[in-house]
Amino acid sequence: MVMVGGASMELDQCFQKMKMEGISIKEWKDIPVELLMRILSLVDDRNVIVASGVCSGWRDAISLGLTRLRLSWCKNNMNSLVLSLAPKFVKLQALILRQDKPQLEDNAVEAIANHCHELQELDLSKSLKLTDRSLYALAHGCPNLTKLNLSGCTSFSDTAIAYLIRFCRKLKVLNLCGCVQAVSDHALEAIGNNCNQLQSLNLGWCENISDDGVMSLAYGCPDLRTLDLCGCVLITDESVVALADWCVHLRSLGLYYCRNITDRAMYSLAQSGVKNKPGQWKSVKKEKYDEEGLRSLNISQCTALTPSAVQAVCDTFPALHTCSGRHSLVMSGCLNLTSVHCACILQAHRAHSVFPHPAH
Repeated sequence: MVMVGGASMELDQCFQKMKMEGISIKEWKDIPVELLMRILSLVDDRNVIVASGVCSGWRDAISLGLTRLRLSWCKNNMNSLVLSLAPKFVKLQALILRQDKPQLEDNAVEAIANHCHELQELDLSKSLKLTDRSLYALAHGCPNLTKLNLSGCTSFSDTAIAYLIRFCRKLKVLNLCGCVQAVSDHALEAIGNNCNQLQSLNLGWCENISDDGVMSLAYGCPDLRTLDLCGCVLITDESVVALADWCVHLRSLGLYYCRNITDRAMYSLAQSGVKNKPGQWKSVKKEKYDEEGLRSLNISQCTALTPSAVQAVCDTFPALHTCSGRHSLVMSGCLNLTSVHCACILQAHRAHSVFPHPAH
C-alpha cells in the first residue's frame, strides 16, 4: 500500500508513540485500535471487510468504528454479503448498495433494519427484487434516515412509501426517480405532512402524480431546494405556482417533458424572485443569505412556452445561464426559445458593440 502526505505522517506519529510507550506488536491483535482504524481509513471497503475477519479484536474494533460502507463493487452475491455483514457493522451511518443487476432481496434489507439502527444514508437504487416488506422493515428499524435513494425500484406500492415516510420524518434527500407505482398523490401528501426538513426530491418519470400531490408537497416542505419533476406529464401550471409561492429556497427545478406548463408558470417563478428579495433568501439551518435564487431550470420539451415568459425568468435569476459551458437553463427541443439569452451573452454583445473589431 502506498501512503502519501498527511496520512503517512499520521501513521509515522502513531509508530513513534508506540515506541515511546514500549508497545511491541507480536500478533495481529496487538495492533492498537487507534492505529488499526487509521490504517483502514486508507484502504477500500473490500479490504476493510477482509480485515474484520483477521481476529475477534479487529472484528469488534471495526464493527464499532466503521460508519460508512460501500458495497457497489460486489457484482455477485451481494445479498449474502449484506446478510453476513449487517450484524457486525451495527454503527453504520451510511450504506451504499447500488447495483448494476438486481441482487438484493427483502431479507437483506430486513437484516439492515434489525441491526443498523443508526443508519442515516441508504442507497438501494436499482433493487428490482425488493418489495414492500423492505420499506416496512426500514420504517421501524431505521427512523433516523436523512438520505434515501430508491430510484429504479419498481415493485414498491404507494401505501408502503407513505408508511415509511410516517416513520422516517428526518429525511432531507429522497430519490424516487422511476418508482412509477410507488409515487402517487397519496405518497406526496404523506411526504408533505411528515417531511418538513426535506431539501431534495427526485420524482423523475413518476407519471401518475398530479397537481394535487405537488401542491401538498409545496405546502409541507418549505425548505425544498431541489425538485425534479421531469416526465411528470400530468402536472400543470398549478404545481409551479404553488412551488413558487411556498418553496422560497428552491434552487433547482426540473420540468423536462412537462408539456402542460405554460407562460403562467414562468411568470410565477419570475414574480417569486422579485418578491423574495436577496435579504429573504436565507437558509433555515445555517442562517446564511443567498442572493441568487433559482440556479438550475430544465424546461426542455415544454413547447407551449414563449420567449418573453422564459426571458423574464432568466432576467430575474442571474445564476441561470444559456451561454456555452454554463447551461443551467436547459431548453432543448424548444425551437421557439432560441432568442432567450442570459445576462452573460447580452453583456458580451454590448461589449462587442462598444468595441467593434477593426476593419480588415
